[in-house]
Amino acid sequence: MKAMHSQAQFLHVVSMPRHHHHVYVVELSRQVLSEGRFKKANPDYLGDKPCVYVGMTGQSPDVRFDKHKAGLKSNRFVREYGLRLMPELYECFNPMPYEAAREMEVELAIGLREEGYAVWQA
Repeated sequence: MKAMHSQAQFLHVVSMPRHHHHVYVVELSRQVLSEGRFKKANPDYLGDKPCVYVGMTGQSPDVRFDKHKAGLKSNRFVREYGLRLMPELYECFNPMPYEAAREMEVELAIGLREEGYAVWQA
């Protein structure tokens, strides 16, 4: 009976969905404002908040940031202008299912832009 109980626990754990996707925010150097595409995406930017990149990943934000900086499946703005992660803007949301992360990436980018951040989200 004990073996059956252990097997049932194992099956329960294996069948539970794992929420391992994350949204993340990277602070970008203000030099990114010299990029026409970035500036065009933020026509109302006043300069009082940071420039940021918003993304989502199935990895930890730290690992994903390191990959951006190393040029592995990276966004050029993060690779060239990325300064640091800003966990204070995203930690409360993570982790989450894939679809939720896809939606949250867009919602977070919109929300930050409305708060005065210059945002790139791809």
